[in-house]
Amino acid sequence: MRDLISNMGVEIAIPAASYSADNTPPAIDLRGFDGAIFAIHVGVGGITFSGTNKVEFKLTHADEEDGTYTAVTIDDVQGIDAVGSGGIIHSLTAAHAAATVTRVGYVGGKPFAKLLADFSGTHGAATPIGAVAILGYPRNAPVA
Repeated sequence: MRDLISNMGVEIAIPAASYSADNTPPAIDLRGFDGAIFAIHVGVGGITFSGTNKVEFKLTHADEEDGTYTAVTIDDVQGIDAVGSGGIIHSLTAAHAAATVTRVGYVGGKPFAKLLADFSGTHGAATPIGAVAILGYPRNAPVA
């Protein structure tokens, strides 16, 4: 086996919890790394999702931590076929009966990113959600 822990960082993008409304996304600092993956963890749906009652995961990025965040485009991500309006990289729009992890690579080149779980419609029961940003290709290793 090879040493992976010294060559990657992990940041919380969405704290693991049961949500029925939008999270407040923290700024993920990508400086010092040349690669990132967002791993979105979703448990069994608290409701039956639909086109109206849904959760859309929106990825945005910026040049400054407190700057203006803009939606990513398909050129900024890997592992998905399309990016929806506002930077939608993953959507829950149908029944979600089993836990899943969705990986989306970020190659956009901006130093800061945010991941929002954007809830629409009525969510009478919460859904377990969490996400991490896995940062790789450090410019300085080992990563503390």
